[in-house]
Amino acid sequence: MGVNDQIYSLEEAQGRKNPAISITENVLHFKAQGHGAKGDNVYEFHLEFLDLVKPEPVYKLTQRQVNITVQKKESQWWERLTKQEKRPLFLAPDFDRWLDESDAEMELRAKEEEQLNKLRLESQGSPETLTSLKKGYLFMYNLVQFLGFSWIFVNMTVRFFILGKESFYDTFHTVADMMYFCQMLAAVESINAAIGVTKSPVVPSLFQLLGRNFILFIIFGTMEEMQNKAVVFFVFYIWSTVEIFRYPFYMLSCIDMDWKVLTWLRYTVWIPLYPMGCLAEAVSVIQSIPVFNETGRFSFTLPYPVKIKVRFSFFLQIYLILLFLGLYVNFRYLYKQRRRRFGQKKKKIH
Repeated sequence: MGVNDQIYSLEEAQGRKNPAISITENVLHFKAQGHGAKGDNVYEFHLEFLDLVKPEPVYKLTQRQVNITVQKKESQWWERLTKQEKRPLFLAPDFDRWLDESDAEMELRAKEEEQLNKLRLESQGSPETLTSLKKGYLFMYNLVQFLGFSWIFVNMTVRFFILGKESFYDTFHTVADMMYFCQMLAAVESINAAIGVTKSPVVPSLFQLLGRNFILFIIFGTMEEMQNKAVVFFVFYIWSTVEIFRYPFYMLSCIDMDWKVLTWLRYTVWIPLYPMGCLAEAVSVIQSIPVFNETGRFSFTLPYPVKIKVRFSFFLQIYLILLFLGLYVNFRYLYKQRRRRFGQKKKKIH
């Protein structure tokens, strides 16, 4: 709002010094001396507000006017500015800054939405914060897996040098608990790929997870006769050898580090080890078939009128086919990765 008459003269007055502005008992008091159209004069007015205001007015003195800001104690809509119903003659609205009730509500709603959006962004976190959290999470996951498989690899290597071939036959009882932990935790990789945390394709990751866990939990874990066989050593040793190069590579990638030796090993060591691992797993399945036939474990008889006994070894034979299919899927995926990483660059023809 603006003030005309005396206040208009005040805006045009020059040479005002130290105006006396205060609020007492909800009344604004103004008094200042300045040079206007009628010469030097004292300009003074009193304005009693309709509702309570804060008693600390803020003013800004310029060459042509005095701007006074008074804040309401409570943010609400007023029917008018002053307590008296009749508007003072010297008081007029400033239509450049005028807001009716609907405008005020829209402005208030806009401010509330802005605050809500700000709080939402703070609760969700900035993109940089989310990226940092994701990298930290992936770094810790790969670190834990690296430490777990490193423990398995070192333990089996030391036992082999000390005990020789004798270490083959108690491998399961020595490192099975750690292998259980690492392979159960490996399910996180497939989940990360499925929900988009990592860019890895879901199918190769899922093939490897299900294949390894089938060997670990079904072939070795449920049959004590299989736990003392030498094939367990070769399966576990090949798995851990692959992972002690793969997980530190991913771990360093989370902090944007590229160690060329490790990168080469990560994209090369699988070439001999994956077929060897697949062969060792196939041997373990083949050796388990007579054991499952003798014990009848997981076998069942179809209900009447069929009454045919279905041996679990039938599913193991199907699994052997799927095992080599999984090898093809993973081998093809890893080959594409290696070619993309180390593929020869096209020579420019000048």
